[in-house]
Amino acid sequence: MQLDPQNLDLLTDPPRTGPAWIHLPFHQCTNCPLTIRSHPSCPLALQLFHILERFDHLLSFDQMHVEVVTEERSVSQFTTVQKGIGSLMGLIIATCGCPHASFFKPMARFHLPLATGEETLYRATSMYLLAQYFVRKEGRQADLELEGLARIYRNIHIVNTAIAERLRAAAERDSTVNAIVMLDIYALALPRAIEESLQDIRYLFTPFLAASETS
Repeated sequence: MQLDPQNLDLLTDPPRTGPAWIHLPFHQCTNCPLTIRSHPSCPLALQLFHILERFDHLLSFDQMHVEVVTEERSVSQFTTVQKGIGSLMGLIIATCGCPHASFFKPMARFHLPLATGEETLYRATSMYLLAQYFVRKEGRQADLELEGLARIYRNIHIVNTAIAERLRAAAERDSTVNAIVMLDIYALALPRAIEESLQDIRYLFTPFLAASETS
């Protein structure tokens, strides 16, 4: 897959017409700001059309070898189909044109294939705090409490839920549906992690905390 180097939009050739499940009103997200006049099809469903075509014959727990090759490096792993598809879906979601997913474009630019939950938590919070640095440079109030990040993930949970319903209506097997369900586990976990002050990764920053006590 290719991304536009300037705006990180996904460069694909989605179908001009397609099945009912890609049309915008079909299980449309309750928080969707798009209208059928400007977007006859859901941007995310449109981009997942070819994923479903390619992988729908596979079962979630079938084993597969995943290799991701970029200009910087290659990553490979033997894993389950649902995890491999989920990693690909994460990249598609961030770059598909869905307004609620556009906040994840920096993570797409520095995509970490097959990331763990802890890695995702670290990358998402780091991305958001760096965004707040740029917000502050623009003279606006920075959100250091991560309230905006929690809101972003609550919105993406709604998107994931609606997309899962679309895929259930279209898929013959469970691999794509379970892939989006696995992604949604992270969307549900991150706001909870913020509420708990990110205790799961606090240990990584002990040197910084110790230095602040002595300064």
